[in-house]
Amino acid sequence: MAYKNIAYEPLYALIEKIYQQSGFTARQSAAITENLLRADLYGIESHGISRLIRYDLAMQEGSIDPKAGYSVVHETPVSAVWDAPRSMGQVVATQAMEQAIEKARQHGLGAVCVRGSNHYGIAGYYTKMACDADLLGMCMTNTEAIAIPTGGKKAMLGTSPIAIAMPADPVPFWYDAATTVVTRGKLEVYNKTGKPLPAGWAADETGADCDDAARVLDNIIGKRGGGIFPLGGYSELTGSHKGYGLGVIVELFTAIFAGGTTSPHVKNSGNADTSFCFWALDYGLFGDKKEIRARMSTLLQQLRDSPKADGCTRIYTHGEKEFESEAHKRVYGIPVNEKTFGEIQQIARRHGIDPTPYLGQQF
Repeated sequence: MAYKNIAYEPLYALIEKIYQQSGFTARQSAAITENLLRADLYGIESHGISRLIRYDLAMQEGSIDPKAGYSVVHETPVSAVWDAPRSMGQVVATQAMEQAIEKARQHGLGAVCVRGSNHYGIAGYYTKMACDADLLGMCMTNTEAIAIPTGGKKAMLGTSPIAIAMPADPVPFWYDAATTVVTRGKLEVYNKTGKPLPAGWAADETGADCDDAARVLDNIIGKRGGGIFPLGGYSELTGSHKGYGLGVIVELFTAIFAGGTTSPHVKNSGNADTSFCFWALDYGLFGDKKEIRARMSTLLQQLRDSPKADGCTRIYTHGEKEFESEAHKRVYGIPVNEKTFGEIQQIARRHGIDPTPYLGQQF
């Protein structure tokens, strides 16, 4: 499938305008747009503007309501639980991490759980908010059941990402990864581009390895069995039980703590009943912050400088690739595949916006 590079600024302006026309406030539209485009800047196409069509359909069916807010159902000086039915994930998630940061500034720790919301983009976006405030950030979300437990053939857990960000120099430690071999969004990208899935990514309805993205996605949507393998693949010999266990841990920190819907019962592709958690920690609780940051920076540099395997010229620490990708794409533009390009055009025109001044001509 063909790709076309679109300059960041006009693309940002178009997406922001689409969300304003959809009924979100200017501040909310900016939060959604920033989250989506940050994923594309980082090279995480599966969670960037390719998600516009999914959110647009969710708004049309009513599982996302631009006017939805949240209510606080439990709160302490260091924690809170919010109920946010039909809310836009990026909107309520940004607000939740902002509150976690404020609690951490006051008390050293802030932890906010949210239930009843929708897909919120990349988890690492929110940990970066805490990191930029000189705090350690942690974030997780459950999702619709997509992952099969080790030894099973029915999806029971989500892709369940774990994200952690810690200040360091010259770049922070920024970890954001699913507890499955890949995310559902990655399968959607392969389906859009018509490419077969690599071996060890996903299973069909019998639990056997499957390279047909459309078949796996249809089975997930239709609850017919199969799904994505946990980290480690299909066997304990390759560590499948470890990814499976991490998926359960994410469920604990999100739906269990929030009193929300667990992954086997999340419906509608994760719309309207997804749970999140956001943690901000003032790492100064453990000593002098400059010294702790320096120790972290030293460790990361030692990893980069350690001996390279034959044929390898560089060892990356988590976040380096993403930050370098962002710097490149801000100059040269964001690659957009022709299907996503068409979807954005369609959504813009439905909201009375001419996309041509922002996107340019067709492929």
